[in-house]
Amino acid sequence: MKLYDFDGMFDAKLSEYVNKNSGKYGEEEWEDVVPALYKKFGDTVIKSLGKTPNEFYSSMSDGEIIKCLKAHLRQSVPVSGFLSSAIEERNAVKLLAPLLDGTREEVLYAMSVIGAEKSVTVKYFGLLVSSDEEEFKNKCAEIIKENADEVSALAIERYKLGEDQGLMLEILSRSTVKSDEILEALLNAFRTDPDNVPMHAGYLALYGDERALPYLLDKIDEEGISFVEFTELKYAIESLGGEYSKERDFSDDPYYKLINPEG
Repeated sequence: MKLYDFDGMFDAKLSEYVNKNSGKYGEEEWEDVVPALYKKFGDTVIKSLGKTPNEFYSSMSDGEIIKCLKAHLRQSVPVSGFLSSAIEERNAVKLLAPLLDGTREEVLYAMSVIGAEKSVTVKYFGLLVSSDEEEFKNKCAEIIKENADEVSALAIERYKLGEDQGLMLEILSRSTVKSDEILEALLNAFRTDPDNVPMHAGYLALYGDERALPYLLDKIDEEGISFVEFTELKYAIESLGGEYSKERDFSDDPYYKLINPEG
């Protein structure tokens, strides 16, 4: 299959246009002009093809367009906006889901288009737990959190195994399922990780189970907590419907001094 770098063609045309109109537009105006030119290029007939870029892709079958996409990704030929748009105008999830079993380039492209689609959340979870790359695992987790309920049972099991516990807690905190197991996992981390109290208090606030209030209230009343910890704990308490009104003195706290230089 012959591949066409339509973005490269456009860049060449754009360079010519910019040279001819260098003083015609200001910087902000160019931000509007370039997308308009790109859109126009998509409907411009390429002589060697006898078609416009948009026509070239719209004339392909589903199988052909995915074959073309794979070839672009595997041969490092830029995937133009015209190809992406042609895919997105179809049933993109159905077309791209199989790519989640493909090469890294195919997986990343499919994820970028499919996004937080509920039907592939379990697949994303599988990608997360099978990867050794922290950046990729975090990327998966960010998407999974949008549909955390779909994998909450899987996340609990992995947390209990001691695997990816930080990411599992992050996912579990976004679940809307009120579960004793999830609450216990979040509380256990809150109680046993004194270096990350604000983060774990935030997870409890996100989870929204008021049964966490006694633990938050006990913690906020401790002497020696930092102003950052106090602030996050107070927010979590209030978000769960509680209240903490005791006056505390943080005048010696470095962060408090930073945001209250005269206080």
